[in-house]
Amino acid sequence: MLSKSQIKLITRLKQKKYRIADGFFVAEGIKVINELLNSSLQLHYLFTTESFVDNNEQEILITENELKKISFLTTPNKALAVFKIPEQKNIETKGLIVALDSVRDPGNLGTIIRLCDWFGVKELICSKETVDCYNPKVVQATMGSITRVNISYLDLNMFLAETKIPIFGAFMDGENVYKKQLPKEGIIVLGNEANGISKNIEKQVTERIAIPRFGDLQETESLNVATAGSILLSEFRRS
Repeated sequence: MLSKSQIKLITRLKQKKYRIADGFFVAEGIKVINELLNSSLQLHYLFTTESFVDNNEQEILITENELKKISFLTTPNKALAVFKIPEQKNIETKGLIVALDSVRDPGNLGTIIRLCDWFGVKELICSKETVDCYNPKVVQATMGSITRVNISYLDLNMFLAETKIPIFGAFMDGENVYKKQLPKEGIIVLGNEANGISKNIEKQVTERIAIPRFGDLQETESLNVATAGSILLSEFRRS
């Protein structure tokens, strides 16, 4: 059975300010929760309509109606868990790194986290204006990859100014990425959905690259940021 204090806590965690204040985030669905349970994350609560974790004292069986009261999904998915937000780890500035300049859409961030996991990118650097990675929609979209990528929020301009490795940014006037010799080490900067890479961050870019358009009309204005990220990561790993 759900207590009023539990309902209040979970409801609060939909907002970033309360996730920061309370130090917890929400994950939903058996697949996602299992991924998180198999990581180093600390479980706080596990509410489920059917038992699926052996000998877990924190598992609390609830009804489907109770799950609907606390779920952030339109169609609740059998289980909801509350995990402790881990402390931010040190950044390893080597290998391939992805940096996000004010990416605002939770679905895009979740997909980019999955892409980092898929392509073996261990470090994801986010500007402070980028959507919170513990937003429930982001956590859902990562499908568990959030546990395998080190995500850091910081002053992106300062970080890039101090780095010693090449910084790549995608621009319409950049060099064709399919014809460029790409290194195994570098930072790939992905910009805001509406405005692309900001002027301040653009000044830090050392290598301007472009994903060319092949359509006959050449009228498509831009690619979705997560789509662009997948193409660039694929090319960097192919080189």
